[in-house]
Amino acid sequence: MATLLNLSDSDSSNLSDQSVGTRNSNRSLRIAEQERRKNEAEEPFVLALKYFSEVEAGTPVTGNDELENNLVQVEKVAFSRGLSPEAISVMLDFAMSLRMGTSPCARVLKCLLPASVVPQKAVVQAIVWLTVRKLPISSQVLFIKWVLTVFDMIDAKDKLRAIYGFIFSFVTDENLCPFICHLLYLLTTKENVRVFRVRKLLELQSKLGRQPYLLYLLSLYKVFCPELVTLSMPSRMKSGFKNHISPWKTALIRVQKRNSVQVASSISLAFTVRDKTASRKRKHAHLELPSLSPVTMKEPQAAQSSSRKLVPLQQIQSFAQLLQNMHRIELPAQMGSLLGSRLALQYLDCVQDESALLRLNFWLGYALHEEFLFCSDGGANKNPEEALQVLNRLLSAQHFLQEGFNSSDAFLYKFLNVWDGSLLRPQILGLLSNIPVIPSSQIKTLLFDPLMQLFFTSSLFFKCGLIECLNHMLLKWLTWHSAYALEDDLDISLNSHTSINITLSGFKDSVMELVHFVGRLASLGLQLEGCHSLLLSFILDFYETVCDTFLKFGLPLVVMPPLGVFYPAFFAADPVSVDRLAFIMHRYKVNLMSAKRQEKVTEAFHISRQIFREFNRYQVFMVNCLWNSNLCYPGSDVHLSDELLAKSGVPQFSTRFDLIHHPAFVSYALDFHHKCWPDRKDTDLNSIKQSKPWSWYLEYLFTQGFDGLKDFLQNNISRRVTMAGDGRDDVTQSQELGSAPQMKQPLLS
Repeated sequence: MATLLNLSDSDSSNLSDQSVGTRNSNRSLRIAEQERRKNEAEEPFVLALKYFSEVEAGTPVTGNDELENNLVQVEKVAFSRGLSPEAISVMLDFAMSLRMGTSPCARVLKCLLPASVVPQKAVVQAIVWLTVRKLPISSQVLFIKWVLTVFDMIDAKDKLRAIYGFIFSFVTDENLCPFICHLLYLLTTKENVRVFRVRKLLELQSKLGRQPYLLYLLSLYKVFCPELVTLSMPSRMKSGFKNHISPWKTALIRVQKRNSVQVASSISLAFTVRDKTASRKRKHAHLELPSLSPVTMKEPQAAQSSSRKLVPLQQIQSFAQLLQNMHRIELPAQMGSLLGSRLALQYLDCVQDESALLRLNFWLGYALHEEFLFCSDGGANKNPEEALQVLNRLLSAQHFLQEGFNSSDAFLYKFLNVWDGSLLRPQILGLLSNIPVIPSSQIKTLLFDPLMQLFFTSSLFFKCGLIECLNHMLLKWLTWHSAYALEDDLDISLNSHTSINITLSGFKDSVMELVHFVGRLASLGLQLEGCHSLLLSFILDFYETVCDTFLKFGLPLVVMPPLGVFYPAFFAADPVSVDRLAFIMHRYKVNLMSAKRQEKVTEAFHISRQIFREFNRYQVFMVNCLWNSNLCYPGSDVHLSDELLAKSGVPQFSTRFDLIHHPAFVSYALDFHHKCWPDRKDTDLNSIKQSKPWSWYLEYLFTQGFDGLKDFLQNNISRRVTMAGDGRDDVTQSQELGSAPQMKQPLLS
């Protein structure tokens, strides 16, 4: 039996070995078959490239089946997985050399879809072919469009910059001029700005008019050499380089998606490659694919860069390296990549490079306008996740720099008119809060009108978000005022690179318009939402900023909240809102008293008498209600008919809003009563108004964290103190609350 078992085990082992061997053999056969098929598929493509590299000049096109078959093979590979750098070189040379005439040129150019990078040498040689062979103007335009589309994929730019003058010579052609100006804009360095080039551009401008593409190139020249360009630039220019329809966009996106493994590492620093967003930005050459430069950097190029004492920004790995090479940094071709690098943002913040900021704002302007505002196929609505990544990266950069970009501001002014209030709400409101000071003559049209429509047609949460956004905007305006205010003139702007010169009175007018606008929104919003406590909380946040504009931010301006905000906050059922209102009124008083003292010292300083009267009215009302238990005193804003009060059935209605019976504090009064008189079966809250219990009750409220209420009462109530020396606590002369405590003198109007 044991022998049989041993034989059985041996047979099983042999069978298992045979099975494994069979599987390995089958796997080898499959791999060999796949390799054979791959070689068979690639062989026609290799033969096609060989054909285009060796074809002789003058070979006829009509009826040439070999040309058609080979071109189909190239197109098949190009549109499926893209062309290698070597294939790009071969096909570009074939098209631009016109060895088979002009007819196949456009078709070849349209299939030049790079799988990874584009050789600089091939591009330079193709540009030279523009003058060696007479291409049709349509093919010349198509070629320059292709260069602009793949500009960020070119492995280096040094040789292109070396033939800057050669490229500049094409600006005299009216058909090529818009595209050549765009290419020059991307290649320009300070060394390229020369007097004769400025003169040529000005001559073209006098001939063609103030074309945006000429103005953009001249503006860059002026940044590098302001002494050479005396032309005044308009504060707001139209789009300089149009986002022309490119035949490569959709196909290039498909190729990059299929090659995602290869290109994934190249987009870590910049925005991710998106369906249409990325292709458009690549066309404008303002979205850097950062890893392309270091990956394809060649040793001779690196040595040349070292000889010019320029260090590519991609090679900087630490802040220490950035400091050592601060004035030798070579910026990337695609300025959009700066937003994804903290070191690049630190460079922008430290160096204040005007040309870099100009190019970055140009990139942002196109990215935001073309992809979010003017995109005909849906834009951000079609790809919300991609739009979210872009705006989050932009917001992160703005928070890092502590300032916004003027191109994003211009985008927002237009986008607010078409925004539904829900698409990318946190990001749009975040950008909105970074908008710099707007002159009072423009703020209504640019901001208030579109925001008013959105506010009254949106949800409660949008209303809260908008009030919070406007509060952050006001905070930033006031903070920059306190940091950069001058005696005679005020340079106040959230963007220090494109500062707005505005007088102090002009700044005060803008701030006042903003505060009044929020007051109108808050009053009507509270009515629409039934005085919702969440909305009220955000509104009180805003007025906590407003009440301290003079002492905290040094702005001689005090704006009181409207009645539609004050009374809902005072009659709120939650104690936090009442406590915050008391704190706000306390800070208003401190600011106004300081302002009165300042008025006596400086004649130029003036606070309106109406502000003092409004404050006194609010203060008297709060003291009469909370302390004196007198809601309907003579001169009060609250007027209720006797019939209505009789129908309500509320006893002693005039005392219903004191510190004991106010809906916000009645629960605290009940708790205090039970603790003070635990044995009482009946509850008489009026017993708290006795001298000692009242003092204890106030201390009890103050220990609950109502610091705003404490400051308000201590600052506005004067309580007479007995001097009998009987060891009792300070008490009022009368045992009843309403008779002895006195309100301190109101602020004189």
